[in-house]
Amino acid sequence: MSAQEAADAFAPEAATAQSTKDSGAPVSASKWMVAAANPLAVRAGARVLADGGTAADAMVAVQTVLGLVEPQSSGLGGGAFLVWYDGATGEMTTLDGRETAPMAATPLLFQDENGEPLQFFDAVVGGLSVGTPGTPALLEKAHAKWGRADWPTLFADAIDLAENGFEVSPRLAALVDSDQERLGRFARTASYFLPEGAPLAEGSTLRNPAYAQTLRAISTGGAKAFYNGEIAQGIVDTVANAEGNPGVLSTTDLSIYKVKERAPVCVTYRAHEVCGMGPPSSGALTVGQILGMLEGYDLAALGKDSADAWRLIGDASRLAFADRGRYMADSDFVPMPTKGLVDADYLASRAKTLSGETALTDVEAGEPPFDHALLWADDQSIELPSTSHISIVDQYGNALSMTTTIENGFGSRLMAPGGFLLNNELTDFSFATHDNGVPIANRVEPGKRPRSSMAPTIVLKDGKPTLVVGSPGGSRIIGYVAKTIIAHLDWGLDPQAAIALPNLVNRFGTYDLEEGTDATRFAEPLTAMGFETNARALTSGLHAIALSEDGLLGGADPRREGIALGE
Repeated sequence: MSAQEAADAFAPEAATAQSTKDSGAPVSASKWMVAAANPLAVRAGARVLADGGTAADAMVAVQTVLGLVEPQSSGLGGGAFLVWYDGATGEMTTLDGRETAPMAATPLLFQDENGEPLQFFDAVVGGLSVGTPGTPALLEKAHAKWGRADWPTLFADAIDLAENGFEVSPRLAALVDSDQERLGRFARTASYFLPEGAPLAEGSTLRNPAYAQTLRAISTGGAKAFYNGEIAQGIVDTVANAEGNPGVLSTTDLSIYKVKERAPVCVTYRAHEVCGMGPPSSGALTVGQILGMLEGYDLAALGKDSADAWRLIGDASRLAFADRGRYMADSDFVPMPTKGLVDADYLASRAKTLSGETALTDVEAGEPPFDHALLWADDQSIELPSTSHISIVDQYGNALSMTTTIENGFGSRLMAPGGFLLNNELTDFSFATHDNGVPIANRVEPGKRPRSSMAPTIVLKDGKPTLVVGSPGGSRIIGYVAKTIIAHLDWGLDPQAAIALPNLVNRFGTYDLEEGTDATRFAEPLTAMGFETNARALTSGLHAIALSEDGLLGGADPRREGIALGE
């Protein structure tokens, strides 16, 4: 297939998928399906799957296009978590492509000369926040383990679009417009996103020849071409020379980076196994805790229109977030009660506090079973929404759920010479190291991976996948994913309907209700139960695929620009 043919592939099908999404119906297929945040990226993945590629092959094509057309959310300069179900063996595993703190980083990285934590964006914008990118290494490892297609072919769509141009989407144009001040601080970033001093216009054609050159280097030289040599030096120089806020990333940090394969974290819910990414992500643990505490309550009988159902979900979430804030971090650096946090007896004991009729007045971290001392202080990190999610099922029975990010929108706002933005992932660490002399688990340490809320999830029944789901959205990811699983398993909604269901999220006490939706009708009854409520934008980016004997059903979040496409 030529570059132009690749660019045109599946355009009519994508238009039909968009119409299906707009109508509120799921997309159906029998062989394979891909759902992601931009139609151009989805079409690239669809081409690979139609040509006989695996979900891992398609993911490489999708991610490299996303890094071009949705650069504010993910890309080569960021990191990702991948959950994989193997259709041949029935086994599940995960790949941790999370960024790491530079070896020169110290626990005082985000504190001023008086030992006080920096203001969030004073830390974010510039080189100080940049961790060692993990995405290129993850792409290569996933392809090596599970790919069938020739590695160089997986970059064709992204290279073609970078060289010949793509149409700037409404979302990208709006986000550039809203972030002009920060994007304008660095010359290379400004020249790309603010040409001639004006923000990118919706519908304009944008080219990125530097990105095409980077992709060509990786397609011929593998991830080594990214982590060594000219590309790596360009990253380090950009970080070190960030005016006003230089960082400490080195070429050594890049050359020693490794993706880690880890066991998934799973909980039982409604005769299903809900499996996802364990530490350093808090995603699977916190989603699992929420579901585990709700297992004994009949949400199906209450229904999605019940304020009491949302009371249970909201307070279960608060309890889970209390544990998250105290215990969850990179388990390679701090002892963590991973098994204890999702222990059935522990969750049942926590669930007993939900049995009343009003909101919980006191929510504190529990004491999960653990063979170490549990002396940790509550975290003080901030996690703002950005990120992207990819769900794929291939014709071989493999399923992939991957959440990918550069953290905040446009990351550090630094663009490397290779045409990609660099992450600000280090600001996912706690800026404080201790609280009243008690250490914080998620503090900065050299080589450590910051805690994440990304929650790529695969739900199984009888050992077979039934739902592949995930979302962007900062720490609200956990609530978005839990809502979608509950909507599908308890309330019988198809993936598109489950995704579109209004978002209600409670992390720390205030119940966020998605403004402009039916969620706001719960404000009065939830307030009467003792909750403080707040109507606000809750822009999830959920992408889900449901699997059954009848085939595949896919959904893409109507709040963003993605689609689901299958055959």
